[in-house]
Amino acid sequence: MSSVSQNTEDVSTGALNSKSPVSNNHKSPKQKTPVEPPIPTIAVFYAFLLVNALAAAFVPIQDCDEVFNYWEPTHYLNRRSGLQTWEYSPEYIIRSWLYIVIHAIVGKFGSLFSSRTTAEFYFIRLALGAVCAACETRLFSTICKTFNTRVGIIFGIVMATSPGMFHASVAYLPSSFSMYMTMLGMAAFMDWRGGLKTGMGMMWFGIGAIVGWPFSGALIIPLLAEDFALSLMTGDISEIVYRYLDGVIRSLLVLALQVAIDAFFYHEVTVVPWNIVSYNVFSGSSRGPDIFGTESWDFYIRNLCLNFNIWFVLALFVGPILGLQFLLHRRSTTKQSPIRSLVFVTPFYLWLAIFSAQGHKEERFMYPAYPFLALGAAIALHTTLTNIGSSDPARLMGKIPTKLKLYVVSLFVLLALDISVARTIGIVTAYRAPLQIYAPLQENRFVHTEANVCLGKDWYRFPSSYFLPNGMRAKFIKSAFDGLLPGQFTEAKTGFGFFPGTWLIPPGMNDQNLEDPGKHVDIDHCSFLVDSYFPNVIPSPLEPNYVEDNDTWEEMRCSAFLDASQTNFVGRILWIPDLEPGKWTVVDFKRPAAIPYPEWDVHETKPLPYRPFRHGPYHITMGLRTMQWDEWIELDNHYLRFHEDKKRRIEERGEKCCKTAPEAYDGAVELLEELCSYLPQRYPSLFQSTPTGIHNLLTQETFDITTRPLAEDPMQMAARLIQDDLAIMFEKPDGQYYLLAGAILLAGFWRLSDKFGMPLSEIHTSGDVPGFKSKLEKGMMNFFRRIQPGQPVLRNNYFIQVDDNLAWSHSIGSEDPVEGAEGVMQAEGWGSAEKNKAIEHHYFRSERQSLRRLPRSGGVVFTIRTYFEPMTKVVEEVGVPGRLASAVRSWGDDVARYKGRERYGEVLLEYLDGKHREQVEKGLLKEPEEDGKYPF
Repeated sequence: MSSVSQNTEDVSTGALNSKSPVSNNHKSPKQKTPVEPPIPTIAVFYAFLLVNALAAAFVPIQDCDEVFNYWEPTHYLNRRSGLQTWEYSPEYIIRSWLYIVIHAIVGKFGSLFSSRTTAEFYFIRLALGAVCAACETRLFSTICKTFNTRVGIIFGIVMATSPGMFHASVAYLPSSFSMYMTMLGMAAFMDWRGGLKTGMGMMWFGIGAIVGWPFSGALIIPLLAEDFALSLMTGDISEIVYRYLDGVIRSLLVLALQVAIDAFFYHEVTVVPWNIVSYNVFSGSSRGPDIFGTESWDFYIRNLCLNFNIWFVLALFVGPILGLQFLLHRRSTTKQSPIRSLVFVTPFYLWLAIFSAQGHKEERFMYPAYPFLALGAAIALHTTLTNIGSSDPARLMGKIPTKLKLYVVSLFVLLALDISVARTIGIVTAYRAPLQIYAPLQENRFVHTEANVCLGKDWYRFPSSYFLPNGMRAKFIKSAFDGLLPGQFTEAKTGFGFFPGTWLIPPGMNDQNLEDPGKHVDIDHCSFLVDSYFPNVIPSPLEPNYVEDNDTWEEMRCSAFLDASQTNFVGRILWIPDLEPGKWTVVDFKRPAAIPYPEWDVHETKPLPYRPFRHGPYHITMGLRTMQWDEWIELDNHYLRFHEDKKRRIEERGEKCCKTAPEAYDGAVELLEELCSYLPQRYPSLFQSTPTGIHNLLTQETFDITTRPLAEDPMQMAARLIQDDLAIMFEKPDGQYYLLAGAILLAGFWRLSDKFGMPLSEIHTSGDVPGFKSKLEKGMMNFFRRIQPGQPVLRNNYFIQVDDNLAWSHSIGSEDPVEGAEGVMQAEGWGSAEKNKAIEHHYFRSERQSLRRLPRSGGVVFTIRTYFEPMTKVVEEVGVPGRLASAVRSWGDDVARYKGRERYGEVLLEYLDGKHREQVEKGLLKEPEEDGKYPF
C-alpha cells in the first residue's frame, strides 16, 4: 500500500425617470455627465482580476461545506462520481441544483482545455474570480460617480487587499454568489442617473437570495426603506408600486427557473429557498444549524478584525463619524447627503446584528455584507481625511503641519495594507497543504488506476474529488468524529435515466448530524491514505499515527501545515518572516505565579508513576504535550537522595558534568533566576526566597544569585536546587541550536562533555537516535524555531537498565573512556553489557522532559527528571506487564538496537509475560486492557 501523507451596463427599468425626489437633505444628483474616475475602469477590472486570479490559484479551502455541498455535486454532474451530503437527499432537499448547474457548465467548458481533473477545478475558480472582479469594478465605478472618487479608490483598496475578500472572491459558496449579486444590487440602488432603478436592484438581490443564499435578502431592507420613504415624500405611490412589482416579477422568473431545474433533478416540485429557511429557523432544537456547533456573540467581531483589521473598525464607526460630520459641519463630504450615505452602511450593521445573535456562526455567513463593510470603511476614512486635511487656521486640524498629517495618514494606510498582506500570506503558507498533497495522484501512472483514497481524522480538509484521478474514490475510515459523514452519489447508469444520484434516496442520511456507520470502510480496503502528524498530538486507537507506520504505508508526499497548538497567537493569524538567525529579541513575558503543591511533603510525597509506553506498534515521535506552569518542576521524597548524588557528582567530575559557555552565561543566570522565583512559590515548605536569592530549608543551603561573579557556575548552582538535569540550547547565526549550557549529572547513558557545543542535529546523530533524520529532524528544528516563552511543553521516554546506578549505567562501560591495548579508546555501549542478567538487575528508567523558551535570552531550556525503579516493583501495577511487553516487542530493529533489547530481551519478556498471565488469572484485568491515561 501507499500513502499520500499528506455585462455590466444598466438597462432601463421602465418609465421611472420623469420625477426626482424633493428634499433639501435627500435629493438625487443633477442630471449631468458625471466625472469619470481618474483610473480607467478597465485598469481597475484588471487589478481586481489579478488579485482574484492569485486567490484562485493559491487560497486554501477553509470550509468543508464548500467541498461536500458544491464541489462534489459539480463533480458528479460532470464526471458521474462524487460525495453526497444529506442536504441533497430527496428526503430533505435544502440545496438547489441550479447553482450547481451554472458552475458545472463552466467546468465542462474548462475541461475542453485539459483532461486533468484539477484543471476543471481551477478553471471554475478562475471564472468565479472573473465574475467577482466584474462586480467589484461595476460597484467601484458607481461609487466614484455617485459618492466621490476618493471613496471609490479606498473602496477598491479594501476589496483588493483584505484577506476576507481574498478568500470570499473565489469561494464556491452561495454566500459568495450572494456577495456578487449584492454588489450589482448596490450599484443599481446607488445610481439615480436616468431615474430610480429599484426593479433592477431588487432583481439582483433576489437572484442572490434565490440562487445563492435566501438570508442575503435581508440586506435590501434599508435600501427599500429609503425608496419607500422617497415615494411617501413625493406622494408618488403608484410609481413605487410599479417599481416593486417590477422587481418581484423579475425575481419570480428566476425562482420559476430554479423550481424547474430542481424538479428535473429531484423528480419533485419544491421551493429550495423556503426549505433552507424552514430548516434553519423553524426545525426545532434537535435539528437546525446549532447542532453543528455554536460560538460566542463576539465571534464575528474577532473574525472581521482578522480579515479586515483597521477597515472593519472604520466600518464599525462610520455611523458615528457621519453623525458628527453632520452635527459639527452641517454638510456632507461626498456628493451624497449624510442620510443617504448612512442608508448604504446600515445593511452592514443590520447583518452583523442579525448573525451575531445566532448561535451557529461561520466566517462565510459574513460574505454577502463584505461590500457594505468596504463602502462603510471607505466613507469613514474619506470623511476623516477631509476633516484632517482642512487648512482653515481657525480649526485645530488647520494648525497641524501638512507633512505631519500626510505621514500619519500614510502610516495608517500602510499599516492596514501590511497587516492584510501578512494575513493573506499567512493563510496561504500555513493551510495550503490539502491542495498540494494529492499531486502525486495526478501523475500519468495513476490516470487509469481504480483505488480508494481514504480519509480519517482529516476528512474535513479533503479538497474535493477533483484532486483524484477519475478511477479513484474518496472513502472514510473511522475516526474520533461521531457526526454524519457524506455518502456517495449512486453511479448507476442503466435503466435510471439522467443523473439518478440526484433523485434516488441515498441510505443512512438524516438531518440531525447522527453518525451512520455505513459511511465508513475498513482500512484494509484503502490503497491510499491521507493523514496528518503533529508532534504534540497523542495518538489514540481511533486516530493512530498512520504517517509513522512505515511497515504498511509508503510516503508519497508530505506538505507543511500549521500546528496551531504550538504556534503563538501572532504566528497563527499573520505571516511572520524569518528573522536573522541567532538574534533574539527580548519578549515581555512573565511566568504565571505557581500555586503551592497541595499537601506536598519532602518526606512523604511519592514520585509520580510515569509509564510512557503503549501497546504496539511503536511510533517514533517527539510526543509533545502542553505543560501547565505549576507543573514545571516535580520534586518528591527522593529529593535528598538526588541532592546528595548531585553534590557528589559535582565534587568528583566538575566541568565534565556542569558547564556554561561564555555566550550562554546570561541565559544560564536567567534560568537560575527563574528557579529561584518558582521553587518558593511551588514548594514553600522546602524553599524560601531571600533578598539575594533562595534558601533551602532542608539542607540549610543559601544561594546568592546577585553577587558577581557568582560563587559557582550558574548551571551548577541551579542543579543543586532540583532533581532534574538541565540543558539550554541557543540559536547561532547558522540557524542551528547548540548545547551551550548544561548540568547533566544523572543522565545514565550520555555525557555532557561529549555533546557540549554540538548542534541539535549532531547531538542526535552522534547518539544514533533512531529515525532522527527521517522522522524527527525537520519537525524538531521547526519546533525549536517556533516555541515561544508562553508555550511550555512536556514529553516522556523510557529505557531499560541492567544495573542499579542512577547516575551512569556502568553495565554499558566506563563513564570515562579507557585506552585499550593498542592506544584506541574503548567505546562504551550495549555491546559490552552482560547478556540476560537476572531480572533483579533490571530497572525501569523513565524521563520527564520539559521544554520552554527563556524570554530574555531566547534559550530553550530542557529539564530532564529521571524516575528510576526496579522492574520487579513496576510490574506489580495492574496492566503494566502486558503493556510493556507489547511495547518492547514492537520496537523496530533500530529502536531495539538503540535501547539494547538484545542484551536483556529474553529475560525481561519472559518475566513480563509471566506477570501478565498472573494478573489475567487473578481477574485483575481483561484482555486487551486499556492503555490508561498516558503517560501514567
